[in-house]
Amino acid sequence: MLQDIPTPTLREARACVLETERLTLRKPTLADVKAIARLANDRRIAENTRRLPHPYTQDDAIDFVRALGAGGRETVFLIENNHTPVGMVGIDWREETAELGYWLGVDYWGQGFGTEAARAVIDYFFEEFDLDQLIAGARVVNPSSRNILEKCGFQWSGVELHRFEALGSSSPVDAFRLSRGVWTSLKSWNNSIRRNA
Repeated sequence: MLQDIPTPTLREARACVLETERLTLRKPTLADVKAIARLANDRRIAENTRRLPHPYTQDDAIDFVRALGAGGRETVFLIENNHTPVGMVGIDWREETAELGYWLGVDYWGQGFGTEAARAVIDYFFEEFDLDQLIAGARVVNPSSRNILEKCGFQWSGVELHRFEALGSSSPVDAFRLSRGVWTSLKSWNNSIRRNA
């Protein structure tokens, strides 16, 4: 049963750095608060990310980073390109499964960073944890996010309603699943490396 499979503690999960051809994915720190707030404080991002408020302030970023440090259900990586923060990617550990989530600053849309970062975290997930699937979602009005998931091998599994904090209401979300078997067959994308921090 899934509940019998131990999930990592936050400290264990946050102790590594993922590297791809163009990106470094590492744990966010309080030193990153200004960059996180600057990137996340855009309504276009908040409207497509369930838990981001809008406006997104430095205090929100401080609370987020501190909550990660206090332990919790998330494994989160700050995405950097040439030492410049461009967004966030991570896994939200749920009771019976895990969910991939990500967002990029608007200036970094359309450059392939989302797919590259998502693939690195997907590899990390399936290599490090004994779970057979990863779920994800994309708001139905967000085809770019859907494209990232499809490029990573996720398969559409239906439409769900989810509440979005910035909208103050629920919105339809395309639900996706990626099985270990599909990931294994697509593993040829792997050009990321992992090192301990």
